[in-house]
Amino acid sequence: MLRFIANRFLQGIIVLIALYTITFFLIKAMPGDPFTGEKNIAEETKELMREKYGLNDSVFTQYFLYLKNVFTEGSLGISTSKAHSVNEMIGQSFPVSCVLGITALLIAIAVGVPLGVASAVRQNSWIDYSSMAWAMIGICVPAFTVGPILQIFLAMKLPLFNVAGWSSPRDVVLPAITLGLVTTAYIARLTRSGMLEILSQDYIRTAHAKGLPISRVVMKHALRGGLLPAVAYIGPAFAALISGSFIVETIFQVPGMGQHFVNATKARDPFLLQGVVLFFGLLIVIMNLAADILTGLLNPRVRLTQE
Repeated sequence: MLRFIANRFLQGIIVLIALYTITFFLIKAMPGDPFTGEKNIAEETKELMREKYGLNDSVFTQYFLYLKNVFTEGSLGISTSKAHSVNEMIGQSFPVSCVLGITALLIAIAVGVPLGVASAVRQNSWIDYSSMAWAMIGICVPAFTVGPILQIFLAMKLPLFNVAGWSSPRDVVLPAITLGLVTTAYIARLTRSGMLEILSQDYIRTAHAKGLPISRVVMKHALRGGLLPAVAYIGPAFAALISGSFIVETIFQVPGMGQHFVNATKARDPFLLQGVVLFFGLLIVIMNLAADILTGLLNPRVRLTQE
């Protein structure tokens, strides 16, 4: 297991460097620079600003200097649009996105796992068909459609919820439901497929033949193996919930990290955009590794293969 973790750690570093490289050169390919905008700024002032942020250096000097600062100092640079440290900006907004992502994931697990188990146990019944139909709807309907629907039919009609904002704990409910809908659907489908595979095994048929109640067979013998596909998906899903929440954050006016990604793109802010992308990439790498470790703990055969 230690060798596996070390190998995945090295792979993660390579992935992050590749992600940074692609992002860096895509930003350089954008027209204009951070100081090209609607405001009429004197050319001398623009030149001073470019010199201050090191944008007059050669492309390769900028590339390796930023990479050096990341690995040696952990610095993601200074935002050219906000004049603040990117580390501080991410540190202030990440807890909001993290709370939203965790809540969405908890809702997805609490709804998706029971739906998947019920569908597998009652295969080809109305429970199975209706659960998978709802799961398919959850996969197909985008967040920018679900969000306004919840705002219209829940927030505007029920005083319990606000249409937008982030001022009380209840404000997390609607954006979390919107964000977690797709994840709920995938967890339900993965749980169903994993449970169906386990329920067809010989030892499950033996447990049934011994007269064990179906609830005990499912909970004690089938659930641990049946959840493996969903567990493997949960790690990347959590990272995706945080990194892909900028649409939901925009709809519900949530002050999370999504605002930085959108604003940095509009302002052509290279350091903020690179910092957000690298942070999201690091989060995905860590969650993938955590999911692999948890899968190995649940399934000894997977652990032996990893070692």
